Amino acid sequence: MHILVVGAGKVGHMIAEHLAREEHDVTVIDRSDEVVHRIDDTLDVMCIRGNGANASTLLEAGADKADIIIATTASDETNMLCCLIAKRLGAKFAIARIRDPEFNESLALLQREMGIDLAVNPERATALEISRLLRFPFASNIEAFAKGRVEMVEFRALEKDAVVGIPLREIHHKLRGIPHVLYAAVERSGSAIIPNGDFVIEPGDRVHVAADMVTITTYFRYLGKNSLRVKDVMMLGGGRISYYLARMIVPMGIHVSMTEINEKKALDLSEALPEVNVIYGDGTDQELLDQEGLAQMDAFIALCDRDEENLMTGLYAVRQGVPKVVVKNNRGGYDDIINAMGLDSIVSPKAITCAYILRYVRQRENATGTRVERLYKLMDGKAEALEFIARPSDPYVGIPLKDLTIRPGTLVAVIVRRGKVIVPFGNDHIEAGDSVVILVRESGVSDLNEVIRK
Repeated sequence: MHILVVGAGKVGHMIAEHLAREEHDVTVIDRSDEVVHRIDDTLDVMCIRGNGANASTLLEAGADKADIIIATTASDETNMLCCLIAKRLGAKFAIARIRDPEFNESLALLQREMGIDLAVNPERATALEISRLLRFPFASNIEAFAKGRVEMVEFRALEKDAVVGIPLREIHHKLRGIPHVLYAAVERSGSAIIPNGDFVIEPGDRVHVAADMVTITTYFRYLGKNSLRVKDVMMLGGGRISYYLARMIVPMGIHVSMTEINEKKALDLSEALPEVNVIYGDGTDQELLDQEGLAQMDAFIALCDRDEENLMTGLYAVRQGVPKVVVKNNRGGYDDIINAMGLDSIVSPKAITCAYILRYVRQRENATGTRVERLYKLMDGKAEALEFIARPSDPYVGIPLKDLTIRPGTLVAVIVRRGKVIVPFGNDHIEAGDSVVILVRESGVSDLNEVIRK
């Protein structure tokens, strides 16, 4: 597909890189000479220096024949204008990054009037992911599928965990009463593994398990991990993610303290969030954190603008014994090092935004097949979890999985049928209308028929 990416900052660069890797015809537009030269040197894409909200620049980039335009500049207004002009010129679909909370209430109207097919709010999406992590404080990551009916939870295996040292096929024989979950993927020493029945979980493994919400909760209770309930949370930084997150978790009965170094912003936040304890001060100051009761907190969430400050304060919170620590980090490639330092829960607004947009692109790419409904990058991009809805015409429908050809490195993880969650075995089959969640150790899958064949 011919795709335009307007704005080549952190998010735009990452999206262009993934799309080029998936062999799309990508054109990047940015106003900075330096950025354009860097993209031109590092990615196999066409680069144009100019204003993406200018019709002549968009025409030069081929907007009149573009399949999708993705606007990710630093300005919400510019992104919306890019989409409006590009759609008027002939672009088929438009995606805009819209971050300002003030646009939330009128977002549906803005999308309709400006021709925006998908609006992505990285900060709100990140806040939603963190709110899920607070539900399972021991988890490193949680993804939801099938309208929330299925959850995939990542946790670090400890030596004391009952499932360690037992082949997966023998777990239910040796551990009486343990709930049935799918052991979907394991990351060990930086490698992604789709485990079979002979696989043995070792201490230190990062394990992904999937099941419905009730079963997954019961499973972790069996392992003794689901004992902490988060009641008191401290946040570092009063940015948009902190604002959205506070709005989400305060109604859940969680008490929130938030530190903000900018006096005016701290005052504005205290007015906008009257139930939050907003503290004016430097949240990276260990003395201030101690005075505000960091050691008594159930969770500490570092969300300031500088990744380095998030990591340092996060490590200090771990050292103070805070049970759940979440840090924002947009620098890719360092997750293994950060995990080794004791920080398991890392959120990246850049990666979350990229996954949202890639899912939409793959849906548009696959106009006739079984389309991607959900897409999540797992294990620092080493694997993907995708959700599809099976169609009556798909050739694999009604055939037992053991009689189908499934591409190596692919696992049919979960089937959801009329609200019932099925962890499939060889005799199970897929029916039309089923939500099917698969795991793949590759990128670019846009159709379930690519990996499951009759």
